[in-house]
Amino acid sequence: MSPQLTLQTPLELAPAEVPTYLEQLWAPDQQGSTGTGANTFCLLIWQPAWAEQQLVRSGRLSGPITGQQSDGLVAAGRQAVVDADLAVSTPPLDGEVIAAVATFQGSEAAEDLRGQYIDPALSALQPRRLITLAPTIDDGKGLETMVAAYCPLPEEGGGTTACGDVVVLRGGHHALHEGMAILEPLLPPSMPSWVWWNGFLDEAPALMEQLASAPRRLIIDTAVGHPRHCLDLLSKRVESGQAVNDLNWLRLRSWHETLAMVFDPPHRRDALSHIVQLDIDVEGHHPAQGLLLTAWIADRLQWELLSSNAVEDGIAARFRRPDGAEVAFHLMSVPVGQPSVHAGQLVGLRMISQPDNGKGVCVILCAESGGCMRLEGGGMANLELLEEVVPVKHTTPEMDVARLLGGGHDSTNPLLASAAPLAARLLA
Repeated sequence: MSPQLTLQTPLELAPAEVPTYLEQLWAPDQQGSTGTGANTFCLLIWQPAWAEQQLVRSGRLSGPITGQQSDGLVAAGRQAVVDADLAVSTPPLDGEVIAAVATFQGSEAAEDLRGQYIDPALSALQPRRLITLAPTIDDGKGLETMVAAYCPLPEEGGGTTACGDVVVLRGGHHALHEGMAILEPLLPPSMPSWVWWNGFLDEAPALMEQLASAPRRLIIDTAVGHPRHCLDLLSKRVESGQAVNDLNWLRLRSWHETLAMVFDPPHRRDALSHIVQLDIDVEGHHPAQGLLLTAWIADRLQWELLSSNAVEDGIAARFRRPDGAEVAFHLMSVPVGQPSVHAGQLVGLRMISQPDNGKGVCVILCAESGGCMRLEGGGMANLELLEEVVPVKHTTPEMDVARLLGGGHDSTNPLLASAAPLAARLLA
């Protein structure tokens, strides 16, 4: 289902007038009132959409600019990788792609509808207020503040009984900083507020600190940004006690479930106590997701990290099991010809168990059957070989965020809270 536009054309107001206008918008005696404001939650979105803006400007993508991760946007990003002569394994919306497209000629203009396009997965949750910060590639652009009423479509179970409103702050980086003063009265303490940082985690750190302070709940994606910064940020936020969710961790759900099912039969559970080797392959050179999965395994099996080092093709580490034996770990960066939109997604996993008595076990999980071939090598003949293809779902960021918001969690997932600091140490 395609995203919907707001119920009415957004009204541009001076920043100081926005809080008063929104108070009056839902007043019962207001003529033309669209309904009662939903008593649900507020979502504040940092939505730079740098790749989309540059691709539209250079004439490689048709407008309007929506901030949505459309098929057309991804296809244009993949073509830009080819035209800019970047490595074929470069994700289509990567920072390298954005930097390359920024050098392309072109000055095409298009309508900017960021904040006005609302994904059905989010509108189904009936948010009370959606606030979008939309920085522009023209850093000198002044601040524009727009508001509009909004209701879920009737076919989505909506109507006029639980509506909300949208607020859009658009302009250059300096102008957005000046507009931050209006945010506090727009996020009432009586409702939970989430901040979705839908951009690179190492951009605008001061702005993130201002927006994403506790008790606001933070949604990030550790696949977007420099790996060390991503994992350090996640770890620090978790250790501070703030409720934080990671879309990169959410995408590991199928891997968690498949690995757990492999070792679920009673006769195979003892093999977990005798793991001697763990190998993980990831797309390209962003190891965050692979390290998060490794940290989850190590935490669940009570392994102690002894050392971790960068090697030519990835990361190598040593763990100590509770019985004192060592486990060798290797994360390898694998070049792929059609990389995921999300950098560093898992390609495969190999776990070798060698008990003192009995036959050893080699478990191989892979995202597709072809990805298992490299992991099948290396003297597997004397081991019981178990292979599984992990069903990886390709969802949009909006759908992933809706899954998180639909859960209503007011704290960090305890498994993520345990894994995040260890993942950061593995990279450090």
